Amino acid sequence: MSQVLQPPPAAAGPPGHEPGPPAGPAESAAALAARYGLTASGARPSLPEYVRALWARRHFITAFATARLTAQYSQAKLGQVWQVATPLLNAAVYYFIFGILMGTKHGVPDYVPFLVTGVFVWTFTQSSIMAGTRAISGSLGLVRALHFPRAALPVSYCLQQLQQLLFSMAALGVILLGFGVPVRASWLLVVPALTLQFLFNAGVAMVMARMGARTPDIAQLMPFLLRTWMYVSGVMWSIERVLRHQDLPDAVLLVLRCNPAAVYIDLMRFALIDSFRAEQLPPHVWALATGWALLAGVGGFVWFWKAEETYGRG
Repeated sequence: MSQVLQPPPAAAGPPGHEPGPPAGPAESAAALAARYGLTASGARPSLPEYVRALWARRHFITAFATARLTAQYSQAKLGQVWQVATPLLNAAVYYFIFGILMGTKHGVPDYVPFLVTGVFVWTFTQSSIMAGTRAISGSLGLVRALHFPRAALPVSYCLQQLQQLLFSMAALGVILLGFGVPVRASWLLVVPALTLQFLFNAGVAMVMARMGARTPDIAQLMPFLLRTWMYVSGVMWSIERVLRHQDLPDAVLLVLRCNPAAVYIDLMRFALIDSFRAEQLPPHVWALATGWALLAGVGGFVWFWKAEETYGRG
């Protein structure tokens, strides 16, 4: 008996979708996707959807940052002590080289608190940017295995560095008290200053994460750029004192005083050290700090989002 051949059933679409007529031989993949309501799995969402997805994963970002911080010194015998010891040792080296050998401590009241505050605050920015540069290129396995907003990686790395800074702030408080710096109500200004600095660091970290994802070699160049930035940011010396004794062009003076790293360092010194006066700050310092935070934070986030669908490919 001959068997009657039946045409194959039409492909089923998403639930609740009525199947259309069979596709013709010349119908494109795009037309088929449009007919059945299919979308590309790695397509970039709209900016509001991306922000909502990132906020929905805030617990993952916090847990990821905490886990990385805990594991950072897990192989060392002193463990988490290095979170405080590392910036303190850096400050001791800078004090010997710049404070004693080069004499930058002369004319700077409370030089040790001045120096340690600058080192701690600068380390927060430096470590955030370095970690952000490798956020995508160093996590390709995670990026390719899971679907999540990629901005979660540089943000979590910056949050890790903020947590480490908070550990260091306890040691900084002991140093301030040990050198006779009194507790003042201005210490509360640390909260808005660190908030603005975190937004700035996260924005720059996202910019560097996108650049590092495309060109991983940029991570090898960053230590030299960051070291140069540190030397012009007044970490080890007083910008205000140098400006009084050097005949520099106005453009150079403006760049030195409005340098974002120097702005956040000076804000922290003003908040914590009573001998650091308001006249040593650049004009409109809070507006300047807020502007840098918004420019880097919002601009860096949008620029990172625009390349969302390219991360992990190639």
